[in-house]
Amino acid sequence: MKPIFALLSLVAALLLTGCAKPTQYDYSAFKQSKPRSILVLLPQNTSPEVEASHGFLSQATLPLAEAGYYVFPVAVVEETFKQNGVSSPNDMHAVSIAKLRQIFGADAVLYLTVSQYGTSYQVISSDTRVSASAKLVDLRNGSVLWSGSATASSTEDDSNSNGIFGMLLSALVNQISSTMTDKSHDVAGVTSIRLLSAGTPNGILYGPRSLKYGKDAQ
Repeated sequence: MKPIFALLSLVAALLLTGCAKPTQYDYSAFKQSKPRSILVLLPQNTSPEVEASHGFLSQATLPLAEAGYYVFPVAVVEETFKQNGVSSPNDMHAVSIAKLRQIFGADAVLYLTVSQYGTSYQVISSDTRVSASAKLVDLRNGSVLWSGSATASSTEDDSNSNGIFGMLLSALVNQISSTMTDKSHDVAGVTSIRLLSAGTPNGILYGPRSLKYGKDAQ
């Protein structure tokens, strides 16, 4: 009987582990900082696609604005950097927080990194995938207010039951279509929403321009 009880105990432990809630993010610094404006820098790009930085940046400001923050216009920000001899994402990220605060007057800066961006063709599948991580830093004292990561893929909820030939053909068509229509840009939009939207588990808090401001911090 002992082996049976041991097995039942193991199953119960696994079920409890599977049902456990994810660790709650520590928002102490975020709540104390109460940022009103966010400066979004051109993302660093560790993927092979050269257009990844600007492709993801074009999608990053919308969820932040909808969350209730003033987001500095990215075109103006990039041009300001260029006028000061700074053009690459790495150089932008290397600028001190004191300098960023002095030039832009923002409350916080968002550092982004794109690790995956583009379409890959794998024999019987074609997958457009975008992965990114973010870190929100208080420009007044350098404390990290929030960090997170997210991924989106064009193959999510994809159920293809047309056999091997149909799967090969579908993958080829998807590859051509993704290349012609820049599907990565659309997938980047999904990734940015998952990463930067407020009201999600362990996501950023609502900003002062939102009617839900302060309610998610209780």
